[in-house]
Amino acid sequence: MKLLEIQGGKKLTGTIRISGAKNSSVALIPAAILADSEVTICNVPEITDTDALTEILKFLGASVKRASESILIDPTTIENKEIPKELSTKLRASYYFMAALLGKYKYVEMYFPGGCNIGARPIDQTLKSFRALGATIIEEDNHYKISAQELIGAHIYLDMPSVGATINAMLAATKAKGETIIENAAKEPEVVNVAIFLNGMGAKITGAGTSEIRIKGVQKLKGCYTEVIPDRIEAGTYIIAGALVGDHLKIDNIIPEHVETLILKLQEMGVKMVVGPDHVIVSKGNYLKPVKIQTQGYPGFATDLQQPITTLLTQCSGVSTLEETIYENRFQNVPFLNQMGAHIEIHDRKIKVNGITHLKGCSVEATDLRAGACLVLAGLVAEGKTQIVNIEHVLRGYENIVEKLTEVGAEIELKEE
Repeated sequence: MKLLEIQGGKKLTGTIRISGAKNSSVALIPAAILADSEVTICNVPEITDTDALTEILKFLGASVKRASESILIDPTTIENKEIPKELSTKLRASYYFMAALLGKYKYVEMYFPGGCNIGARPIDQTLKSFRALGATIIEEDNHYKISAQELIGAHIYLDMPSVGATINAMLAATKAKGETIIENAAKEPEVVNVAIFLNGMGAKITGAGTSEIRIKGVQKLKGCYTEVIPDRIEAGTYIIAGALVGDHLKIDNIIPEHVETLILKLQEMGVKMVVGPDHVIVSKGNYLKPVKIQTQGYPGFATDLQQPITTLLTQCSGVSTLEETIYENRFQNVPFLNQMGAHIEIHDRKIKVNGITHLKGCSVEATDLRAGACLVLAGLVAEGKTQIVNIEHVLRGYENIVEKLTEVGAEIELKEE
């Protein structure tokens, strides 16, 4: 088991370059199955989630080559067979294979996906989409058999604008007969990234990035080249780090529009920052004002940045409130922040953060990916040494986090227990 050790209180200065988006990469890799020839996906982060997905591709028989930041996938040698439990439960994104295999072969057999325990994460909207397209689903003990004689375009209304369900509906509908309309679709940039990839293969998708997506089914999809967008959650996490301990810390290779809600909220606090066309330069402020935050689907405040920004709220002068509207179990970081000296109260899906508090390093646990990111930020600003166990959660989503922080002045080390 790995742990992260941080000596806090070090100023961060220099440049952190943002990697490709985890939440795009984990959908693009399974989507490659739909092609009839080799695809190249550029700017793919080297994280354990992308490793797990390429492991599934190789299990199915695909040829997968890693070249620098690119992945070359040849799906022509795939054998459509059951994806075993030990592979599918490694991460949430394994369920994109459900849609890709169903879309191409009209049959898929696999287990319920895994992922972080941040609340109820049903796949009911994904299954609803498959049924609308004409699939039959047999589920027993978290094992799924999904099949269809043929997939027929349909009008799909998502009960909530889920990113995963939206992408799965797109993947399954791309080769369906006729037109599919997805209403109440998620608008996140990752959805657009996947739609651009599919259109590059020859799909006919319009409206990605809006609440209505239209897909005209095609029979064949060719191989193509695509690029993963910069990771807005990684960017947001490091921008918050700059607000905590930065000294003209430059967060480079970003799309500012993708983190605009965070930037506006930090400016409301009084964080010192300069926003460029593809970067943000941020420094620690002397006085930060308390704020109110409510998580929402894009372009609202991202749920994946809720836990990281909680560390910054402990350094605001006064009472800040934060409401989590997406997941009901996303405050597992709070007891550990309080252990470090924070004063945070949990009231159902809201927290009240009393600042300013002086954080002190101690031993804490990363219970999930973004909770771990929150504690890394707390370790950077805390007095003394912080040890974070179960850091494997963080390595799932942040490429070279130790190297990136070390290069800008952090005293941080990855150790084996």
